[in-house]
Formats: sequence, structure tokens, C-alpha cells
Amino acid sequence: MKAWTLSAHGAPERVLRIQQHPRPLPGPGQVRIKSEGFGLNYADVMAVRGLYREAPPLPSILGYEVVGVVDELGEGVSEALLGARVAALTRFGGYAEYALTDHRALIIIPGDMPLGVAAAMTTQGCTAWYAARILCPLRTGERVLVHAAAGGVGQWLVQLALRSGCEVFAIAGGREKVEHLRSLGVHHVIDRHAGDPRRLLRDRLEGSRLDISFNAVGGTSFRSDMRALGSAGRIVLYGGSQRTAAGPFGTLRFVWNMGVVVPIFLMMRSQSILGINMLRIAEHRPDLIAECLAGIKATYDAGGIDVHVHGTFASERLPEALNKLASGGTMGKVVVSW
Repeated sequence: MKAWTLSAHGAPERVLRIQQHPRPLPGPGQVRIKSEGFGLNYADVMAVRGLYREAPPLPSILGYEVVGVVDELGEGVSEALLGARVAALTRFGGYAEYALTDHRALIIIPGDMPLGVAAAMTTQGCTAWYAARILCPLRTGERVLVHAAAGGVGQWLVQLALRSGCEVFAIAGGREKVEHLRSLGVHHVIDRHAGDPRRLLRDRLEGSRLDISFNAVGGTSFRSDMRALGSAGRIVLYGGSQRTAAGPFGTLRFVWNMGVVVPIFLMMRSQSILGINMLRIAEHRPDLIAECLAGIKATYDAGGIDVHVHGTFASERLPEALNKLASGGTMGKVVVSW
């Protein structure tokens, strides 16, 4: 089978190549999927740069999600899945024509569901559902901030927050993204290209405090979120896109920018910091992955959710797609088709 293989860390066009690999064989509880395409996430960008700790050793096949047809079953898997079209999370290996996954980490989808919509429901949809419905359930009237709000996870979070009756503050970059978020009904859209987003957020809050921040950026944005948080406030961290340098010094700088948190002060202020790593959840609580997939698909099927797909790139354009995602020039889901 063909698979995009990462041989070193650096620019995608230098370190990624299509190579031939044996087709993987499913183990107990696994299925193999003949992929029609796969989705990209910002964690892919960080893995290619050598900034993602969870990435497998080199050479490796990256990829967290695929859409395709189940063509082989491992021991103990229901025969009903054979031949089904599915969207699935993968523990890497998604940049290939065939990929393995746990039989609980997938949903059956209709044949006419677009590739981009199906892929958006996997890693990004699951992250948003876990964040806003399981880890930090939203309540009517809460003031909710979403960073990177026009991105893959962000587009789900703002809509889940709006459905919960929250007052939503969204940070994005550029007029197109701002206008898209306004079209979704977001109450306060902050263009980070128009000025200091911390000051702009403070102006929009008008002396009030945030109840929740969904933060995929980390770094200095975490400290500013802590200052804006009220009593009973929660920060949900699910990314670290502000980190740009590899190695121990890059890690130290990123951690330094986030600052020091003293647990006793969190208790005194009645505040919480919550973290999400969907790979860890998939390893230890696959039942939660199944719950998230079912929840996000049911919400989409009920109607009223806009899943914006930035574009579908042909497989040979994967490095271009990764560079586009890294530049912040995409909105919504980015997918690659074989």
C-alpha cells in the first residue's frame, strides 16, 4: 500500500514522502479500513516539526483519522461492520491507503456524506464533544471564550456553546473568519489581526468575567485567560499551537510563557484547569470515544450544525495542505483524498 512516511522533522515538502508499506493486519478488537481519504489536524503540523511528544518514532506514518470502508475484521469484531463506510479515529497510521483502528473508535456513515464532513466528526468533533458535553458541560448564560474559533475544533465548540444558550466570545484571525463566525450567530467575534485580543476581549466583557475558556493555543494566552476568569471559572486546554521551537529550550520557553499555577490559589478562587489529550483517552477509555462519536453524529444528524470544510487536497498535495494549515490560512476542516 502507499503511505506518506515521515523520515525526519522539518518542512513537510522535505521530510514527507510517499512510500510502499505492507498492508497492516487487524488484531483482536480491531478493524482495517480501506481509506478514501484522511483529515488533518494541527497536531499533524506539530508532529512534522518535531513538537508533538506523542508522535511515534521515525520513520513513521502520521494521521489521526480516516474515512473509508471496513475491509477486514480482527478477532471479536461484529461481522456487521464488514463493508460498512465509516469515519474513524486512528492511533497514527492514517496517512495510508489502509489503516487500523479499534472497533469502538468509529461511526458508520451514509455513502453520500462528504469526505470533509465525515472527517470533521472524528478527532475534532470528538474533542469538542468531550470538552463541552463531558469534561466541562456548558450551562445557559455562561460566558464562553473559544480560541482558534474558526478552526476544526473551534467551529464545533462555538456551535455547541450557542446551542447551550451561552454568551460566546470567539477569537479568530482575518475578515473571512470573522464574518463566518458572525454568520453562525457568535455574539462577540474578536479579530486578532485588528489589535491585542486581550484588550479587545476585556472591552467586550465590559467588566464581567469569563466562565469558561476553550484554549488550543497555550503560552501567553493561558495567562491572559486566567486573568479574565471569574469564580467557578474553568480553562480547558486542548492544544499548544503557540509553541514554535523544538527541543528542551523550546519546551522551557513555552512553559515559561504559560506561567506558574499554584493549586491552593485555584481552590481559593474556585477555578479549574482541565486538560484534554484524545490519544490518551482513546488508549484508556475507548468507551468515551464511542460516546463522543455517537453524540457529535446525532447532533449533526439533527440539523442546524454548519460543518465548514476548507478544502479537499489530492494525496500528492499533502505537504501543501500541511503548510496551509500551519500558516493559519485555513478555516474549518482540511482533508486529503486518495
